[in-house]
Amino acid sequence: MPEISEKTSSGKLLKVEIVTPKHLVASDEAQMVVAPGEMGSFGIMYNHIPFLSALKTGEVRLVNGDQKKLFAMSQGFLEMSGNKVVILADGAEQAEEIDVARAQAAKERAIKRLGQAETDASIDDDRAKRALLRALNRLKIAEKVNSP
Repeated sequence: MPEISEKTSSGKLLKVEIVTPKHLVASDEAQMVVAPGEMGSFGIMYNHIPFLSALKTGEVRLVNGDQKKLFAMSQGFLEMSGNKVVILADGAEQAEEIDVARAQAAKERAIKRLGQAETDASIDDDRAKRALLRALNRLKIAEKVNSP
């Protein structure tokens, strides 16, 4: 998959909201938003054509010049309209707020459940896989902001 260039020079900013069923995770401005679409990552800049996209679990980046804010998000939807981006996600958190110990524990629980699913039909295999994917995503994004 080709890497998205994040070099932006425009001073024009998008309004960005990241929302979960529980709360507003972020209300910010960005020159560019990069999101994990179902068909691959994509970038949005000022005056982009309006559209709606399904999102998969992954990383959302808000880019302002050389500055980036990273978010771990679970699946959801993105709407771009009138230079405003709204991301509705099952779950989302800013990279600096990720509890690494909690994410590691979730990863271990999901791996254990996947192992049990092979012999226990009452365990939802797909749910355990999604939980593992979310935990791995949170750990990967936390590592990006915690590494030197």
